[in-house]
Amino acid sequence: MYTLSHAIPINPEGVEPKLTREQVWAGLELKAVDAKPFVNGMSQCDLIERTATTIKREITFAGAQSQEFITLFAPVKVQFERLDGTGWIDNVISDSEYGMLLSFTFGIIFPGIEEGSPEETAKGDSMRGAYTGAVAATLKKVREMVAAGEL
Repeated sequence: MYTLSHAIPINPEGVEPKLTREQVWAGLELKAVDAKPFVNGMSQCDLIERTATTIKREITFAGAQSQEFITLFAPVKVQFERLDGTGWIDNVISDSEYGMLLSFTFGIIFPGIEEGSPEETAKGDSMRGAYTGAVAATLKKVREMVAAGEL
């Protein structure tokens, strides 16, 4: 399983508006319901089922369709798990000496590629930019929504 963890400051110097934990959480919850506005390359995101703390949805990302089970651990973590067993993603809001951070940690299995192989590392590394860019894109969208008075 290829894994990656990446964190960025939620409120870096010079970026406005400053976001609160509640606003970031609200954005993550919206992303869990419909990720299309937050994730480049996602063409489908259909809600199948929802409870107070879980969501089941069907997505198409980069041409690949899958179902995900999402657990909301308010107000800290959203966990996305692919129902076919090929991966998981955690989005976590945390505090640090540098202020609040949004981290993105994931594990993914690439069908047909041997786990732990150089091929797996190369495939994962080739996707690294897209995955780490998703963290920044999420915060950018939340910031846009706050500025527009939507959050």
